[in-house]
Amino acid sequence: MKRIILVRHCNAEGQHKDSPLTYEGINEARSLATFLKRQDFPIQRILSSPYFRAVETVKPFADAADIPIELDRRLQERILSEEPIDDWLEVLEDSFSDFDLRLPGGESSNDARIRVRSLLDELEAEEQLENVVLVTHGNLLAILLKEFQTDIGFSHWKGFSNPDVFLVQREAGSFMVERIWNA
Repeated sequence: MKRIILVRHCNAEGQHKDSPLTYEGINEARSLATFLKRQDFPIQRILSSPYFRAVETVKPFADAADIPIELDRRLQERILSEEPIDDWLEVLEDSFSDFDLRLPGGESSNDARIRVRSLLDELEAEEQLENVVLVTHGNLLAILLKEFQTDIGFSHWKGFSNPDVFLVQREAGSFMVERIWNA
């Protein structure tokens, strides 16, 4: 695999797995489709979180490019806790410092990293696969990017936009990460 385009979903009406895109998010998805069509390399596969907002983000591009959207649970957002958290932003920041921090019913950053790493390993093993789009959510995106650029952390997550797009490409045996979406 030469290139991975990592996409954070467009603006949505909420955080529930069935939350639809806002009107603005629908327009962003159309802009994203145009943006992805303009890339100078052919996209071979699209894998998305099964959450509705992620699928709707990439659907205009998938329809135009006639590429099926493959749903993969490993791209769904990390659940911090099944219980309400008053100081969730502080807890999220702590989870970037302590990758083993796990709240009741939640998933640690390491749990999420292992989950998404298994997907990356599968894609790497596909010798014919050169260019793939992965659509996910902000927290998991930061964890995923950290697999390629170790200094990614909470401050990067805070700077992500909806949508956001990063290009990860292999050059001389290592991976380079570049933010290619201009919010």
